Amino acid sequence: MKETRSGGAPTVLRVVLGRRLHDLREAAGISYEEAAEALDVTHATIRRMEKAEVGLKVPYVEKLLSTYGVTDQEELESFVALTREANQPGWWHRFRDVLPEWFSAFVSLESEANLIRAYESHYVPGLLQTPDYAYAVLRAGMPHASDEEIDRAVALRTERQALLTRDPAPLLWVVMDETVLRRPVGGPAVMRGQIARLMEASATMPNVRLQVMPFKAGPHPAMYGPFHIFRFPIPELPDVAYVESLIGGIYLDRANDVSAFLEALDRMCAQATAPNTPTEALLDGLRKEI
Repeated sequence: MKETRSGGAPTVLRVVLGRRLHDLREAAGISYEEAAEALDVTHATIRRMEKAEVGLKVPYVEKLLSTYGVTDQEELESFVALTREANQPGWWHRFRDVLPEWFSAFVSLESEANLIRAYESHYVPGLLQTPDYAYAVLRAGMPHASDEEIDRAVALRTERQALLTRDPAPLLWVVMDETVLRRPVGGPAVMRGQIARLMEASATMPNVRLQVMPFKAGPHPAMYGPFHIFRFPIPELPDVAYVESLIGGIYLDRANDVSAFLEALDRMCAQATAPNTPTEALLDGLRKEI
């Protein structure tokens, strides 16, 4: 995946299959040019297939597997079946009218991860937002959108939250800056409801771990901005870090890049309130102040 900016971001399964095609080609000792000749395409097309920058056509995959010497029928059928699955749109495809292309990759990664770690400095993570809080945040971020578009975006955000109660559910481990909880979003009633939701998740959901970075902790390693880290139960996939800007997102999977985010987050976890009871006490205190 390397570094992907805006459009054309791949699905998780397509990334896995692309990496597998790369490994099979190299194991067979076949160059990009030789693989391209087998398909009568350019070598750039082979590179883009392996990097998951384009969809995988079943006839192309079948021809490449034959070229790479894959003869086991079960392996062939399994790979082709996964290719067809990778070409199917995710459940979030029906929200494409309000889902930017660059963010669809985020939803795909989120859906397949077994560990989601994040630092948030501006607002409560989408997976833990109440509908009222989500509406207020989205309205601020999409000032020219119609009420119908905002409602659709809220519905998408709410549907994403279903992954926290599925079996198996991913571990969501979030560090939030105290600013998040003190910034008024949607008015006092909305904020009280949102903090109550965080307290409920922390107390009742074993796969949700919340920490708050208090003002008194002083400076910390991630003061430059929020980010997410995704980890997967799939050996072929490395950890992926995600950083968002006003007009798009950046996805990073180079080990050195991701390790910088992991180290920053580990240091922050040591500075922030401990999960569960200490965090819940802080949240309760903030709720009473509103």
